[in-house]
Amino acid sequence: MVQRMSRMMLKTLRDDPADAETLSHKLLVRAGYVRRTSAGIWTWLPLGKKVLENIARVVREEMDAIGGQEVLLPALLPKEPYEASGRWEEYGELLFRLKDRKGGDYLLGPTHEEIFALTVKDQCTSYKDLPVILYQIQTKYRDEARPRSGVLRGREFLMKDSYSFDTDDEGLAAAYELHRGAYTRIFERIGLDYRIVSAVSGAMGGSASEEFLAPAAAGEDTFVSCPACDYAANTEAVTVPAPSVERTEHPPVEELDTPDTPTIESLAEFLSVPASATLKNLLVKVDGEITAVGVPGDREVDLDKLGEHLAPATVELVTADDFADRPDLVRGYVGPQGPVGEKLRYIADPRVAAGTAWITGANKPGKHARNVVCGRDFEVDQYLDVVVVEPGDPCPRCGTGLRIDRAIEIGHIFQLGRKYTDTVELDVLGREGKPVRVTMGSYGIGVSRAVAALAEQTADGKGLCWPREIAPADVHVVAAGKAKQTELALEVSERLHSAGVRVIVDDRAGVSPGVKFTDAELLGVPTILVAGRRAGEGVVELKDRRTGEREELTVDEALERLSH
Repeated sequence: MVQRMSRMMLKTLRDDPADAETLSHKLLVRAGYVRRTSAGIWTWLPLGKKVLENIARVVREEMDAIGGQEVLLPALLPKEPYEASGRWEEYGELLFRLKDRKGGDYLLGPTHEEIFALTVKDQCTSYKDLPVILYQIQTKYRDEARPRSGVLRGREFLMKDSYSFDTDDEGLAAAYELHRGAYTRIFERIGLDYRIVSAVSGAMGGSASEEFLAPAAAGEDTFVSCPACDYAANTEAVTVPAPSVERTEHPPVEELDTPDTPTIESLAEFLSVPASATLKNLLVKVDGEITAVGVPGDREVDLDKLGEHLAPATVELVTADDFADRPDLVRGYVGPQGPVGEKLRYIADPRVAAGTAWITGANKPGKHARNVVCGRDFEVDQYLDVVVVEPGDPCPRCGTGLRIDRAIEIGHIFQLGRKYTDTVELDVLGREGKPVRVTMGSYGIGVSRAVAALAEQTADGKGLCWPREIAPADVHVVAAGKAKQTELALEVSERLHSAGVRVIVDDRAGVSPGVKFTDAELLGVPTILVAGRRAGEGVVELKDRRTGEREELTVDEALERLSH
């Protein structure tokens, strides 16, 4: 059926919403695709729903092509499976928790690994039932502390999550590659510019993990890429090789009077040394245990990166109360050496390598220590890449200076392994007649987020500019205003529809041509057909929304062009 704007529930806006920060937020609201219901909760209006469903259709087609079977699991879930996996506590305030009338604990599903594993345990008993790939396209719920940027960061969002189940690691690797290939086809079909980058698994667990990122200024993720090789990674996954350190004899530790120098900046200025010569020791609590994190003084600790590495442990900064309980810890003057260092778990960046010497806190008020050598005067319990990555840092693969860009995460794939199948004791009878623990992969695509990512990447100064595959229509027919023009516009629209072309026709009476043209640009359908001043001659104008190119054709020529 032709979509007639005179009958469509569509209200466009001339001004940006007052609370909109990103381009996609502004345009999706102005074009009447979505409306805010509450913070982080959005209503998808008719045109927006069409775009959403078009992306979901492409996802379904490609998932079906790799043998995926679609299911639909409940969004309202019992507490017990998530308690067994530990995620009832790990997810913390991100979970929407509720009780039923009998006092039972439930949650709104943020992700479904546990429930899919239980489903397969119920349905599959033998290696002959595997491998299997199951997927769903379903609403997820996460209680974001700061939902913003429209549908980019909501508390309710549409997601495709799929899960592979195999009897061995080789099968898991094969399923992972199938999904990787399907994701590249999905994003290419819907018209997204994307990058595949190495990632950390975090609270999800597992081994191999990659993100699919859509470069965009509005992105909340940052990633690095190397201009000289194909290395790319989320900044949280960037690895730094330990520097080679020449074996040398260092002088003994020297205690220095450094009054009023609790910061690296004040210390470096007082001693006339570069900040890179100092050792910064940040105190955090890891599951409540005070831990020191050591990095060169000219670098900052990336707390998100630290949290991802230590997940599912909770990481938070120490407070004044924590210092009050530990008089041996002197704020601004903590060092990893001596009795204090022996009591603290010490995590360090690889740059704090064995044999390197530092100026650091002496664990006394107003005093620092020089010639504090890693491996001689203190030990590192665990090395982690925890510094904020900076432009120009060396590529881990070839050493070239890295670039840093912002992006929107649109997909994530994990080789989970047996974390969740161990939780639910998912075994099948193996080829040898003995139980085999199933291994599992998890693969997500943000369907509603992809709508916003496309808007960010493809919109221009006039409005949205959808790729044809996911646009709400193929052609937007505009009747410039007079009766003959409207008559021709409706005739052309019906003939296009009969030829299988999806059509929106602006047949609104009493609306000026200027408003109609502005709305056509705002809505972003790939091709605009105008029944204008030459309608009486049977001539229409075709305009390519993306390039702005215009061409006058007869009606028959236009129909021939657009029907193929």
